[in-house]
Amino acid sequence: MANNTNLGAAKAAKNDEFYTQYADIQKEVNAYLEYNPDTFRDKTVLLPCDDPEWSNFTRFFAQNFERLGLKRLISTSYAVESKKYKDYEPTLFETESPLFDVDKTRIKGKIFELTRDTNGSGRIDIDDLEWHYLEGDGDFRSSEVCALRDQADIIVTNPPFSLFREFLGWIMEAGKLFLIIGNVNCVTYKEVFPLIKANRLWTGTRFNRRDGGKNMTFLVPDSYPMIGTELYIDEKGKKYISVAGTGWFTNMEHGRRHEPLRLMSMKDNLRFSKHADIKEKGYRKYDNYEAIEVPFTDAIPDDYDGVMGVPISFLDKYCPEQFEIIGATESEGRGFSNGLWIASSGIAQATIEGQKVYKRFFIRKKQ
Repeated sequence: MANNTNLGAAKAAKNDEFYTQYADIQKEVNAYLEYNPDTFRDKTVLLPCDDPEWSNFTRFFAQNFERLGLKRLISTSYAVESKKYKDYEPTLFETESPLFDVDKTRIKGKIFELTRDTNGSGRIDIDDLEWHYLEGDGDFRSSEVCALRDQADIIVTNPPFSLFREFLGWIMEAGKLFLIIGNVNCVTYKEVFPLIKANRLWTGTRFNRRDGGKNMTFLVPDSYPMIGTELYIDEKGKKYISVAGTGWFTNMEHGRRHEPLRLMSMKDNLRFSKHADIKEKGYRKYDNYEAIEVPFTDAIPDDYDGVMGVPISFLDKYCPEQFEIIGATESEGRGFSNGLWIASSGIAQATIEGQKVYKRFFIRKKQ
């Protein structure tokens, strides 16, 4: 699809500057507050991979500091231009820049913090942000930002697409709560699927779906190539691109995660399903997996006790009290099928009558 092509191009070119809109952050955070009003109370929130001077993440959490009941807000920027000058001779302008550190070898990142009412207004808000330069460039992998991570309770950001796996690992090794943006294709990564299966990671309240007729939409730099179908330029000349299959990942509880799917029996699906494939072909068994194929989430039979292969888009509708995720096709990772794969077939991707089927999760109804 065109939008996924754009995402792939961004990863290949390390063009990761996809800026999240304020309304998307607000809607997502509000859903957690509806489930638990104290989700953020007395918490330290870290916003890494950010641009605090204009970021909507910083703006939202700073403006809502008191409503959320935050204890501390930390936002750090990465100095994209940071580089070691080996054989390169910096210009006079560069060496005199206040962004240079003392040894004139790199440009510094910034840190913005919010903890108190600095201007005597009687409330803590965005006007009370305090900032200074970091010692380094603000890379999330630096010891400086790792120390900030360790002080935080919750990490919220839109990490660079090309570094999603590494960034998620960076969070998980510290055992932090998080709310981050990613693409649906990452659910089958070897670094991600085991977390999903173990119920240590799940989708947020908006994931891989349209809202107001649009996929999740991001502001992109002026230099970004406007290639694809869902893109536009606003009246101020700002560029936006909508990316299919994108949304929130988290390990924080929200109400929609516990809403069971309303499903029909296998018999009723065979008679009344809106999908011709189900009514005409029924529920077929894979050639090389001990499971039946269910090509549509809304066609999952509620009275079948065996293992079912479902599209990875099922994850957005997954209720852990209703189903358990057993595994995934071996094409997504060695050993992911949890013994369901008929290894003698030699084919890792699921097949039906010799025809390959797209990525599948294997699920079973909870007893």
